[in-house]
Amino acid sequence: MTDARDLRPRDRSRAHDLVLYGATGFTGRLVAEYLLEHYGDSDLRFALAGRNEGKLQRVRSELARKWPKAAELPTLVADSRDRAALDAITEATSVLCTTVGPYAKYGAEVVASCAEHGTDYCDLTGETLFIHRMMKAHHERAVETGARIVNCCGYDSIPSDLGTLMVQAAAMEKHGTPCREVKYFAGETSGGASGGTLASGFHMAEEIQRDPSVRRVMGDPYALDPPGGSRGLDGADQRGMRHDADLNQWTAPFVMAGINTRVVRRSHALAGYPWGRDFRYSEVMSTGGGHKGFVRAAVTTLGLGAFVTGMALPFTRRILQRRLAQPGEGPSESAREKGYFVVRLLGLGRDGEGRPFTVRAKVRGEKDPGYGSTAIMLGEAAVCLALDGHALEGEGGLGTPASTMGQTLVQRLRDAGMTFAIES
Repeated sequence: MTDARDLRPRDRSRAHDLVLYGATGFTGRLVAEYLLEHYGDSDLRFALAGRNEGKLQRVRSELARKWPKAAELPTLVADSRDRAALDAITEATSVLCTTVGPYAKYGAEVVASCAEHGTDYCDLTGETLFIHRMMKAHHERAVETGARIVNCCGYDSIPSDLGTLMVQAAAMEKHGTPCREVKYFAGETSGGASGGTLASGFHMAEEIQRDPSVRRVMGDPYALDPPGGSRGLDGADQRGMRHDADLNQWTAPFVMAGINTRVVRRSHALAGYPWGRDFRYSEVMSTGGGHKGFVRAAVTTLGLGAFVTGMALPFTRRILQRRLAQPGEGPSESAREKGYFVVRLLGLGRDGEGRPFTVRAKVRGEKDPGYGSTAIMLGEAAVCLALDGHALEGEGGLGTPASTMGQTLVQRLRDAGMTFAIES
């Protein structure tokens, strides 16, 4: 196999290594702060971009109070629907990192521009329909130009995608064969839902209302697999409460399973099905054992069901839109610092002699998942593409965190303070 370094040397011919698009938004500013804190003194050449020059200048000035080097950052202006302005940015950078969502409303031209100009891209979307459309519209062109388009580089879906990759690597190392099934359990969490995530959910609900055929894409467990790929054994995501015998805990539906599971399956397909064409993957909330676990599972299931119903009905959706967090809003710094999340993964397999084995793993973030930890994950994904891109095996096209950045990004996130650990 040819060394990826020979195929793709680090490109410093463009003016910027990395452009952060959406730097004036709440999450975008958090990513900017992370980059300045951890890479401000490195040779990373990055710029701030958005649609309003005045806001960009204000954000840069505010950042410079803590990080004087921020005053030197270039500012670039482009509306998300102004293709010419976007082209001017993507032609001038090796990587574009965007926090401008909902992506179905504001992301299509950004992806198109990156695909056309061979510019690597990463985002925070958790929108299955958006990724499905971008695959159909731009994957082939991105393959031709070498643009690595990587969606879902935040809480959706890095813990799922890289966690599963880690579990399977451990299974191969210890048992010589991959797990036939990996189960993901979202456990203890402290942090609120992102306003941007909620806005994406509202937008998808409106699309389903306008076009019922969208529901088929959303409900397809293999919606993000390459066309003509091999469908596995997975069915619909869990909708009710259940007792998981392998974990010995009660479980409830997990709201992000609808995107995370599809991303993991796409990673597997893009890799050529190394874990077997009958590989299974699922995600749920774990609520504990015994009577208390049962009650928590019941309450979680009922609460999620009520929320989904509220999102689906126009009248209640408008009420929720007014009362819940808006895009650009977020928790205080102290709240972000106090937040955290814990994910547990359980891999099940059989070794060469038919004996069952398990692999237990944990992914943990020390800040709230929707903002603090997500800023770390997206920031490191962007830096990974910018600084490690010459060494990554992932080629052009619409990839995933695991298929494009893999263990290189896992190590970056460990170095950044996140836990990716095999426990047994």
